[in-house]
Amino acid sequence: MSAGGGRTGYLGLGSNVGDRVENLRAAIAGLSRRGVGVEAVSSGYETEPVGEILDQPDFLNLAVRISTALGPEGLLDACKSVEAEAGRDFSAPRHSPRPVDVDVLLLGDVELETDRLRLPHREVTSRRFVLIPLLELDPGLELPDGTRLRDCLEKLGDAERVVPFGPIELGR
Repeated sequence: MSAGGGRTGYLGLGSNVGDRVENLRAAIAGLSRRGVGVEAVSSGYETEPVGEILDQPDFLNLAVRISTALGPEGLLDACKSVEAEAGRDFSAPRHSPRPVDVDVLLLGDVELETDRLRLPHREVTSRRFVLIPLLELDPGLELPDGTRLRDCLEKLGDAERVVPFGPIELGR
């Protein structure tokens, strides 16, 4: 894992097409090649699909803590580039099956809303499959406004199935 310098942030990664573990490993390696230092990787979690298309394979999700000198839009571009490299079809309907999904969840204390990006991510407080791996990496994590993510998770209850998968070993 390489250092990217700059702000600390958190990304959510998921895969439900092909070799999910290998897809996630390749995405993490791809981030490192694009100026995104991956400092820590959560365990993987098997999760049911949520959103607009529910009839699809389960996802393998995890979170990564990053350090990067990239700004918010540059970081989003890096994530989209990793998704494209993995073969993601950007013309497919929203929430379709995909080899890799990389979401920018948090980037330091940045609060931002553009046509392309919202920080913190709009689903960061409402998805168990996002909160559980984030809190594994940083149990005291808060949003820039002081909202404690642990409190958000407690309010959600058991609405979504999130099953521990175990560590995703990264190749050296």
